[in-house]
Amino acid sequence: MASNRHLGRIIVLQSLFECEFRQDCGDDKCSIEDIVKRNFERYHDLIEDKKFTIDLAKGVSQKSDELDSKLQPIAPEWPIDQIARIDRNILRIGLYELLYEKDVPPKVVINESVELAKSFGNINSSKFINGVLGTALSQSEVKTKTKKTK
Repeated sequence: MASNRHLGRIIVLQSLFECEFRQDCGDDKCSIEDIVKRNFERYHDLIEDKKFTIDLAKGVSQKSDELDSKLQPIAPEWPIDQIARIDRNILRIGLYELLYEKDVPPKVVINESVELAKSFGNINSSKFINGVLGTALSQSEVKTKTKKTK
């Protein structure tokens, strides 16, 4: 199931990236649900846990402003709109999972985010992602969530 969810996270990342790009280009009609559904078609037989992927994409999309406001103080030298689009979306996915996904251990979330950064980001992305999400994990809101799930 882990590899299944890893592929799901890749689909979420690609879908969020596309949706944000299209919105920045003036496409107000793009829908994260439609993009994820289309991206599922390529991997139809490989993903069993479609609900996890769809919920993650919708959750991150709906809470992106909230996630950005929580990320900004963690990396104050990097305004959120100046972080590379791919890194910004990896951070959003990771922070969303740290805050809202009760069944995913925090270490798994950070490891998955780092792996996404290694695959899709630049040479420094994985270190940046690891540092920001590690700091987020040490904050009280995330700690409270992880203590409740243990």
